Amino acid sequence: MTLQLEATLDTALVDLQLLRHPFYQRWEAGELRREELTDYVEQYRYFEAMLPVFLESVSEQLPDGPVRDLLLANLADEVSPPSHIDLLEQFARFVDAAESEISPAMLHLVSSYSNLLHRGPVSSLAGLWAYESQGAAIADSKAEGLVKHYEADSEAIAFWTLHGTIEEDHARWTLDALESLNPEADEVRAAALLIANAWWSFLDERELLAA
Repeated sequence: MTLQLEATLDTALVDLQLLRHPFYQRWEAGELRREELTDYVEQYRYFEAMLPVFLESVSEQLPDGPVRDLLLANLADEVSPPSHIDLLEQFARFVDAAESEISPAMLHLVSSYSNLLHRGPVSSLAGLWAYESQGAAIADSKAEGLVKHYEADSEAIAFWTLHGTIEEDHARWTLDALESLNPEADEVRAAALLIANAWWSFLDERELLAA
């Protein structure tokens, strides 16, 4: 079933691959103004703060056993010292980020994850996979662009470097957990599409602000 499930998820994302978005393409090419990087991380913080809460909430919807253990392993990666939030703050300091109110698109994004929690673990895991499956490639692209075009050091890119090494594992764990729940294809597709669209909308917002 794994190949069929993955094909269902991939179909939902076929037109929403985030590295094809103009914002990330400009990041790769070194065309983002520094203040765009600053604004980006000021918003990205909200997602990163939400993620451990989301993972814990999904795990609480699952019985003890291998599926729940996969979610808890993902959560442990998020919060074990140095936590991912701490590593993200190293990048935030590099671009002189301050505190900022949550933007409409980021509010929609984190609300979309909350929406999935109310639908249950199948939807939650499918939505989680929608970003994790792209996470390693996105993180590698960000790190390379920051070093090449913005003179970022290893401390500044530590968050992205780490995600380039672990997100493939996280995506695989999530897919394994999802498969064990014998999900319906329509539910899986809808949840993945919800999150993929929310991320795309967030990047659209970045482009609109830049313009």
